[in-house]
Amino acid sequence: MEITARVAAEAPRSIPSYLERHYWWAYVHPNAVRVFERQWLVNLILWGNSKRLCDVALDCLGSPISGRMLQVACVYGDLTRRLVDRLAEDASLDVVDILPVQLENLARKLGPAPGATLRLSDSTDLQAADDHYDQVLVFFLLHEQPLEARKQTLAEALRVVRPGGRVLVVDYHCPHRLHPLRPVMIPVLRILEPFALDLWRDEVSTWLPEQGSDLHLRKQTFFGGLYQMVEIKRSVDAQPGSSMLRT
Repeated sequence: MEITARVAAEAPRSIPSYLERHYWWAYVHPNAVRVFERQWLVNLILWGNSKRLCDVALDCLGSPISGRMLQVACVYGDLTRRLVDRLAEDASLDVVDILPVQLENLARKLGPAPGATLRLSDSTDLQAADDHYDQVLVFFLLHEQPLEARKQTLAEALRVVRPGGRVLVVDYHCPHRLHPLRPVMIPVLRILEPFALDLWRDEVSTWLPEQGSDLHLRKQTFFGGLYQMVEIKRSVDAQPGSSMLRT
């Protein structure tokens, strides 16, 4: 599977200004990949919770994972490899990212990966048909986005997931008031992750399109509330294309 060639053949996409301004050091510059593509470092950044958070997400998605699966944005570490390993024989995984350097890095990590396709695409404009996927995973992406991009990412994820399917969000969450890491995380996030504290102040449901009873949410928190997993399921009887509403 010539993933690198496939990425190179895609039409160039402009990099969002917030990504270049705030995250050049973590994702955009080629040196970022060389620094951060280390499983032990990913685990350290998540205070030892990397495997646990990946495990709960994978368990929610299924074993095996069937149907059409979408991962919105590449992630450092072994999550995508584990997703591929869980795919049922007739299942597929698409991974989209706006940064060629991240897709090329993921292609190197995956190697031959039947059923997996990497595409250059913006999370706010997925370029996929309505109701196309059975499940969509948004793993530690929302905290990196300003409000309007975050809302549009969720709107797009819901647009492309079928009735009866789900969007799974794993990200930061407001920890308990006496959490020992709370006084550490506040200045760290303010300096390095300028949009992350939005997830401390508001629920993910705040940024969803107005879809009424079409959506059913279930939230779990982990590590004293510092992390969350939100499962957003579309009703089986939802009207096709009803999740196209823009915010």
